[in-house]
Parts: sequence; C-alpha cells; structure tokens
Amino acid sequence: MFSATHSVLVILLILGGTNGDSVSQTEGPVTLSEGALMTLNCTYQTTYPDFYLFWYVQHLNKAPQFLLKGSMTNQRPEHEGFQATLVKSDSSFHLQKRAVQASDSAVYYCALSDTVTQGFRAAEHKPKGSRRLKSGRGIFSP
Repeated sequence: MFSATHSVLVILLILGGTNGDSVSQTEGPVTLSEGALMTLNCTYQTTYPDFYLFWYVQHLNKAPQFLLKGSMTNQRPEHEGFQATLVKSDSSFHLQKRAVQASDSAVYYCALSDTVTQGFRAAEHKPKGSRRLKSGRGIFSP
C-alpha cells in the first residue's frame, strides 16, 4: 500500500519596527512532515512595560485572522492545538503545534502592541491597521 508523505513549507521574514519596538521571526524556509512538531520563533523588543503579543493566521485568499494573544497575565495562551509561550527573560513568544497538518498551511504573523496607545481589542481585529502594531510574517505551504 502506497503512503503519501505530505509536507509543510515555512518561510519566515523579519520586519523591523520604530520607537525601539520590534518583532522578529526566524528567516528562511522550513519544511515539516505532516504530524511533526511545528515551532515558529518570535522575539520582540519593546520600551513599554505593559504590552500584548499576538499570533495571526492567514490562509490562502483569506483575510488574516486572530489566533492567540499573550501578556504578562496570560503567558501560555492556547487555541485549536496551537500554543504560544511568552518568556520575558529572553523576549520570546514562540508558537507551537504538536502535529502540523496540511490544513495548517498559511501565513503566520507575530505582532506586538503596547497597551497604552493600542490596546488588545484593536489589535485583535486590525492586524495591519495601526502604526503601533509591529509584526513579522511566516508562510506555510504544502
């Protein structure tokens, strides 16, 4: 019996920020076998003591959708098999999924927002709408 192996390609880009705030994701393509552990790295820099970090997902020909939000009070958010961990000591907010599937093929964005000028609600609904929201980008494709 023939067993087809599916894979997922991840391309990560780095986008810088202004005012000392930035989010970076690991650069370059990564191919994963279906069912493998997926980790998307995200590191941040911010001058604000209170901030939120976000992950968004954008499937082919669709608008970006909010996936996860982390903060100092919610350092391990989870949603539909995805989990991110906010580690302030190394300024990271890495996204993981234990068993990646072909249906997870998409563009993934890591984003940062301070709570004073942006707030989390606007960032959840407008991933590209504010100059205070800094983001990186990662792409999955089979």
